[in-house]
Amino acid sequence: MAIYGYTALFLLFHLATAIRIRVDESGSTGNYQKIQDAIDAVPRNNSENVLILIKPGVYKEKIVVPADKPFITLSGSKPGKGKVIITWNESGEIFESPTFTVLASDFMARHLTIQNTYGSGAKAVALRVSADRAAFFGCRILSHQDTLLDDKGRHYYNNCYIQGDTDFICGNAASLFEKCHLHSLSQGTGAITAQHRHSPFEKTGFTFVNCKISGLKSALLGRPWGAYSRVVFALTYMSNVILPQGWDDWGDTSKQRTSYYGEFMCYGPGSSTSRRVNWSHSLTSQEAKSYLTESINGGRSWVRAVLPRFRRASGDLSGHVGGRHP
Repeated sequence: MAIYGYTALFLLFHLATAIRIRVDESGSTGNYQKIQDAIDAVPRNNSENVLILIKPGVYKEKIVVPADKPFITLSGSKPGKGKVIITWNESGEIFESPTFTVLASDFMARHLTIQNTYGSGAKAVALRVSADRAAFFGCRILSHQDTLLDDKGRHYYNNCYIQGDTDFICGNAASLFEKCHLHSLSQGTGAITAQHRHSPFEKTGFTFVNCKISGLKSALLGRPWGAYSRVVFALTYMSNVILPQGWDDWGDTSKQRTSYYGEFMCYGPGSSTSRRVNWSHSLTSQEAKSYLTESINGGRSWVRAVLPRFRRASGDLSGHVGGRHP
């Protein structure tokens, strides 16, 4: 069976150019010193692609991309050229604690580290994505509990490193994770996923293709936050961190009938399905086909590549993007 080439899906957005803004926390170059200031400069109801280039550094900010500011791309430096680290320290309600919140559609992030340094023992979200058509490339998303609140919308994660200990990829989005590294900090039965699909009619779920799972001690692949939770792992390396049972019903046996947990051609010491819970699925090639040979979340039509041409921001971004210029 030919595996679907998701990496070939990156399509140019219909606008051929983008406004370019630079952020430098040192203040020596760039238009802004804070990432949030650059986002705030984008006009409401924006209809133009805006690329925010961020120089390496540690940005101690709690960031929100508002719903009325679509078409923003945040980009750090390519690997090996210095890290862009966005960091915050907060716990509490999952929709309030995130270091970074995306509410705007058509958002893209590249080469960013997004972390919540609160530590273990409480909900502490690093990244919340509550918008349609959001894509993340080469990002590091770090916390302990509820690291990535993949809340709603269609999302794509490529070559990302996601770390946590309890339900650290959670929410009810329709998301594809390709070539991502999932690292569990759990010391016992912490779950990697807690997918929140609560109706059989919702076209949501998490699919992991060609990923890698590692960890410190032991972990579950997932447990159902919603009664119709849906998660599939395909062609994924699983270290011995994965417990033999693989999945858990979160103390509610009725969810065994309605959840859908599947694995297809995974490998590694934690991939054996011989002792998996009997309500999970070892997928056949035909059953896995829709996850491997079709765009499960419409990504063919909206995931885009780096735009080919940019123009520097000038003037006030009621007309474009304002701020200080080098």
